Amino acid sequence: MAKVLLVDTNFSSGPILNTLRNAGHTVVFAGGKPNDFLAKATPGYQQLDYSNPAALADLCTQLGIEYLVPGCNDRSYYSCAEVSETLHFPGIDRLEATETINHKQKFRNYAQREGLSVPRVFGNDETPACAVIVKPVDAYSGRGITVVQAGETSQLQKAIGTAKAESKSGDCLVEEYVEGQLYSHSAFVVNGRVMQDFVVIEHGSANRFVVDTSHLAIDFPVEVHTRIRREIEHLAQSLRLCDGLVHTQFLLKGDQFWLVEITRRCPGDLYSQLIELSTGFPYVASYTKGFLGQRAAPGPLKQNFILRHTLTLPHEGLLQHLHFNHPVHMERWVPIAATGDLIAPSPVGRMALLFARCANAAELQTLASHATQRRLYSFNG
Repeated sequence: MAKVLLVDTNFSSGPILNTLRNAGHTVVFAGGKPNDFLAKATPGYQQLDYSNPAALADLCTQLGIEYLVPGCNDRSYYSCAEVSETLHFPGIDRLEATETINHKQKFRNYAQREGLSVPRVFGNDETPACAVIVKPVDAYSGRGITVVQAGETSQLQKAIGTAKAESKSGDCLVEEYVEGQLYSHSAFVVNGRVMQDFVVIEHGSANRFVVDTSHLAIDFPVEVHTRIRREIEHLAQSLRLCDGLVHTQFLLKGDQFWLVEITRRCPGDLYSQLIELSTGFPYVASYTKGFLGQRAAPGPLKQNFILRHTLTLPHEGLLQHLHFNHPVHMERWVPIAATGDLIAPSPVGRMALLFARCANAAELQTLASHATQRRLYSFNG
């Protein structure tokens, strides 16, 4: 079997590590935080700041790495793409394609040229006649994002300053603020065509820019689903993407949708486990195949009603205990914080991940409603 380097140490990459090792590979994993879950819990840790691509390339050479697998964050994938430009690992896109997808301004420019569905973009010196959302071009997890109403020039300049401060490159994106329901579309692409895909409805209860509650979409419009597939296939073909996962967030209002963000790495907060528990599809194994020079394949799907909820706070709090206000069938509970920990507001602080099993679609939607309205449990601290 092969020698594989996984570039991430966060708990969300645990299923990736397990899948690779269960397949018989020798797996080491790299990250700069020795207190991360994988670094503490399993052997094979290499302490390395993988945002330094030269250091990551040196590690690959020293260890004789045959396959390089990105983890669950965009920096991981980007560094892997930089390394692969010279070391040529399978399943990792060209750096140009990676930059087009990961840099918000470059992606909007590309999408507009290609006729993909994205919100209108404005220059930093414009005064739009509509509400706008201001984001760092290269930051994630809701950091540095502000909504500014039409005509609020001073607030717009303040929002631009905030976004640039959160951006590694000091740049930001100003685009039309589109109101709609947030979804994700997670697709496995082979030869530029969608082989298997899933649509998940997503909500942010503690922070409207950070997803904390999600489940497979129920009765999603078939015609909209078909149009989204076409746009993802157009993107995969025009950018000559490698076979593998294309994960997209989009907003839907009526029958109109707007692509918000596209990534090629495995989504965080154990999104992979939501799909696996809900459908039985081997999401993580399919994700790793592309980086091992293999192709994912479709398979029969189950229908289980699973809610994923990340327990977070809209404000700072000292964790004592949680009191559940409604009965919950806990399929899986993943603790992140301990009693006595100071929990920072979302998106920085998280207490646990809950996967709850429901008997049917109606029960799932009721439980999701309790979670999004922050009535599912009470925080005591």
